[in-house]
Amino acid sequence: MATTRTPGITVLADGRRFIDKRYLGVRIGLRVGAITQEQAEERLQVEMARVQGDLARKAHARPTFTDCAARYVAQSRGKRSIDVIKWHVTLLQSYVGDLEPRQVHDQTLEPFVKVRLADGASATTINRSLEVVRTILNRAARSYRDADGRPWLEAMPPLITMLPECPRSPYPITWKEQDTLFRKLSAHLGRMALFAVNTGLRDSNVCGLQWTWEVAVPELGRSVFVIPPEAFKTKRPHVVILNDVAWSIVEGQRSLHPIWVFPFRGRRINTMNNNGWQRARRDVGLPLVRVHDLRHSFACRLRAAGVSAEDREALLGHANHSMAGHYASADVGRLLKQANLLLDRSGTRTVLRVGIASADLRTWRSHTVPQQDRRTWFCRPSA
Repeated sequence: MATTRTPGITVLADGRRFIDKRYLGVRIGLRVGAITQEQAEERLQVEMARVQGDLARKAHARPTFTDCAARYVAQSRGKRSIDVIKWHVTLLQSYVGDLEPRQVHDQTLEPFVKVRLADGASATTINRSLEVVRTILNRAARSYRDADGRPWLEAMPPLITMLPECPRSPYPITWKEQDTLFRKLSAHLGRMALFAVNTGLRDSNVCGLQWTWEVAVPELGRSVFVIPPEAFKTKRPHVVILNDVAWSIVEGQRSLHPIWVFPFRGRRINTMNNNGWQRARRDVGLPLVRVHDLRHSFACRLRAAGVSAEDREALLGHANHSMAGHYASADVGRLLKQANLLLDRSGTRTVLRVGIASADLRTWRSHTVPQQDRRTWFCRPSA
């Protein structure tokens, strides 16, 4: 291999020429074959011009929605909702990710909305994604700047239209519906659902349950989980009481992961409301049953079993006073007995389910009610 009069152009042993040059920080390397020195120099000039053009375009390129979303996610680290934010950003990515912020509006978001509706997502869930879009565009206009100080969105963010929502009342499931639905779920999702309906925990707390939160209660021969304030909706620590079913599930999860109680393939699950859940509920004819309805079912069954309002609030985490400082006290033992009342299906009767939608009462299918309360009891559990 021999060098030529032009740096970056060499002649190989067989007479062919080779370009190997670093220009403006970019390496240009290619075999140009058996051509003359002049032709090789012309080819090098073409490649250098191409590099100049690429760098100029990049210098003047505007940030994309992906760039804005990445910055938003980075700024949101440490938030309790970070996994949910990432989930919504991932859903949006393939529809508007390559667009500049100024190009993201109702029309460009329309394909995303149509696909999500076709997949069975509720208006509320889709609106949560659109709210993420709103937040990102607002930050692009107000906070995010390039090296010259220009905002990433040089205009007021467009108004993103939300879908009309029809808030629906809680839908606590019957024992029969539970058996039918849970049989359709995968093994890991079925365990999580069974745990949720026996503890009343929200989706995010079941998915994010950590072994470091487990606290032994020697007097009871088992443990509780103390969810810290930053991970619980009410911003107070919550003691999770494990009835016999929930305890057996926890015991079966040990050694699967050093951090998460309910891992899947070695990582944390972001939500139980995944394709498996949605497919199962459609298959059994319960398309409206949400994961959060497992919490409603827990609350309803506690009431049906005669558990006092105060104890229901403590088990659900609604109590104004904190149990976190007393998880080794007799209170935990009493609440454990109350939670175990749910295991006796014969203690309730399937009679009536009533919900309130807008201003009108709407009768639903039957739900569990004590025999003596059939005439007066309506299942309207708190969230």
